[in-house]
Amino acid sequence: MNNSKTSLALEAQRCLPDDGCAGTLVARVWRPGALPGPSVAAVRADGVYDLSAQIPTMSTLLEAADPASRVRAVAGERLGSLQEVLANSDEAARDPERAFFLAPCDLQVIKAAGVTFAASLIERVIEEQAGGDAARAQEVRAQVQAQIGADLAAVRPGSAQAQALKGVLQRQGLWSQYLEVGIGPDAEVFTKAPVLAAVGTGSEIGIRADSSWNNPEPEVVLAVDSRGRIVGASLGNDVNLRDIEGRSALLLGKAKDNNASCAIGPFIRLFDETFGLDDVRRETVHLRVDDAEGFELLGTNSMGRISRDPQDLVDQAMAAHQYPDGFMLFLGTLFAPTQDRDQPGGGFTHKLGDRVSIRSARLGELCNRVTHSERAAPWRFGLRAFINNLAARGLLAQGEL
Repeated sequence: MNNSKTSLALEAQRCLPDDGCAGTLVARVWRPGALPGPSVAAVRADGVYDLSAQIPTMSTLLEAADPASRVRAVAGERLGSLQEVLANSDEAARDPERAFFLAPCDLQVIKAAGVTFAASLIERVIEEQAGGDAARAQEVRAQVQAQIGADLAAVRPGSAQAQALKGVLQRQGLWSQYLEVGIGPDAEVFTKAPVLAAVGTGSEIGIRADSSWNNPEPEVVLAVDSRGRIVGASLGNDVNLRDIEGRSALLLGKAKDNNASCAIGPFIRLFDETFGLDDVRRETVHLRVDDAEGFELLGTNSMGRISRDPQDLVDQAMAAHQYPDGFMLFLGTLFAPTQDRDQPGGGFTHKLGDRVSIRSARLGELCNRVTHSERAAPWRFGLRAFINNLAARGLLAQGEL
């Protein structure tokens, strides 16, 4: 146990959606014991149940004709109450001899769509124009908004109106690679993290030690099977290093893919009679960042204001690629913080120890604490370790993954 870190005070009531366990909630937990390892689990009103004896991987489950019905057909083995597993997921007080939550995906590729909201589009242009310098952001913001306007939400990406606006901005010398993917026909879809590299609720999230301008990105994350069916959704934090990406968009990988920089959870809510894609389209994600000194940052990400429909983003991700084990897709965020934290004009950036809560009515709460990627628990459980673990536990004998 590590008692040197401040507790996140995770609560089952906030972890769950507003309708509790009315929906079909599936997670992954680290199961302790003589042969410890990751297990697919169901979160039910009376506890967390290990389903791995019948469903060895989350990818296996999501490929089922009706994943929600498949979960309901498996009784599973009770590992404890939700509060017990959740409390032990807090890295500040985690006991490795008890179950704790992991990110709810396993074999899925972790993809992300960028610049899908007009407000965040403006901020990406500002990062670029400021060259990643937070001190210049306020001045550049005023200049950019004076030329472009603060709201591009009425412009449909790829439309004739968007093409006309592109011509105007090019003549003004204000065209940007971010505007290209924000209002052009092609969405930005990139790989956020390697397979199995995401962290779950309660774990630390990482920012690079050499970044001085960064922020959380609260997002809805789709669970998509190999055929392109959207079968559920979760919450995610696409941690963003604004200074690094602002210097050059070619540094996107360095800004986005770092140890512990991708959080997903607390579970996947599968599509069933209580929840579907239209609910995703209406979801509002709430962000809260606070620290021990009393600082608080609040924000919202309203999916109703997304520029590209979630189904279109999935279709674009699959247009020229295949994902035989499915993929998770971050849908982007409306939220881009401009609130000053330490000094006027300095804007927001993370500090070590920040508590980051991302919550929505239908998807529950994902909660993590900020550390440096270099200090976060190193990622060592990759595909080789995962497959060897399943084999050692006798789970591969159940059939195909």
